Amino acid sequence: MWKASPCPYNFLAQNPPIPPATLHLACLSHLSAKLLDNKGVAVMEKEFEKICRNAAANPGDLLGEILPLIKRHHHKHKQKLPVIWIETNDSGDNNISFMNSTFPYLENIFQDIIDLLYSNTFMAAQGEDAVKLLDIAARKYSGEYTLVVEGAVPLRDNGLYTVIFRTKKGSITALEAVTQLGQRAKYIVAAGTCASFGGPSAARPNITGSTSVQNVLQREVINVSGCPVNPDWLMGTLAHLLLFGPPELDELGRPSLFYEFTVHRHCQRRSYFDRNDLADSLGDIECMFSQGCVGPKTGADCPYRQWDNYVNWPVKANTPCIGCTNPDFPDGSTPFFTPMPQKGGEGSIDKLQQERSALQFFRRPLPPGGQNPRSVRAGPVTTEPAPPQLKGGGRE
Repeated sequence: MWKASPCPYNFLAQNPPIPPATLHLACLSHLSAKLLDNKGVAVMEKEFEKICRNAAANPGDLLGEILPLIKRHHHKHKQKLPVIWIETNDSGDNNISFMNSTFPYLENIFQDIIDLLYSNTFMAAQGEDAVKLLDIAARKYSGEYTLVVEGAVPLRDNGLYTVIFRTKKGSITALEAVTQLGQRAKYIVAAGTCASFGGPSAARPNITGSTSVQNVLQREVINVSGCPVNPDWLMGTLAHLLLFGPPELDELGRPSLFYEFTVHRHCQRRSYFDRNDLADSLGDIECMFSQGCVGPKTGADCPYRQWDNYVNWPVKANTPCIGCTNPDFPDGSTPFFTPMPQKGGEGSIDKLQQERSALQFFRRPLPPGGQNPRSVRAGPVTTEPAPPQLKGGGRE
């Protein structure tokens, strides 16, 4: 819906990705059909085509056209998306990334898209006042609010190792808060890999017994993984909940529109990989699979969405993808600069075999026309030919 293809539809899942102007047209036309059904779709497409042409030259113009759609929705339904955001066992990186949202900016998100009822990071209230606001919000919006959880949930010793606030009656652990608030929430969004799968908070040896939100609540949780999460992934998910309800999810409970295809699929260095031209060391221009990149098994659209106002991402910054959106991150990605088949340490034999099979699938010759098969997605691949030779004579 905004600049670098944060569109809440699968128009992004094309190979090659649809050009920005065409993408904006498809996205906005779909929105117009949903929200502005008083006009014919064909008429709206012509109007939005003009908007898209202007937006290609000046992304700020697109923001000016998108927000009225949200405001019309607000006018019709008389409310924004009510959100309660709690932090558990985490590093706080996801809310910092969220603050880097552009087109729309954080101000626009709070003003026009979500009604942030509680957040220990973003709210001014502290101590007892903040806890009272949380209690009021949970009761008033019971069954209506979206619960955003940032961080894993410790289970050991009844959750003692993460206390998110204290009251006169005692300490409230992350386990208690997630359980109680999760029961009343309409939707639950796990923001970041710790909340989605356990992530670094649950990495070996995991002495706190931390686990994902899904394992605590045993109900549908929308996992928006990433360490940190890309602001577009989280904002796009919340916008989708507001406008259309839950997005389509992949087998890991993540929005398919952001995670359906692998980093490897659209990586700018993919051509080097296809020619078996791998980097000898960090800093080389060739494919960094030999330097530990796990893009072939990592579902995310980083290569064309990018980060930091849509200008950069790890591989462009000359560092391997470390697979931060994966359910086995970080244990399955370490050591970071070791080739993928050698990662994971103990308990990784099955995963190693799966990765070797997946690698062979990606090494297949391209079909006529040079396009990659659409079936190259994040997830297990069962094909298992002999491993190819790495540059320099090593084997994967």
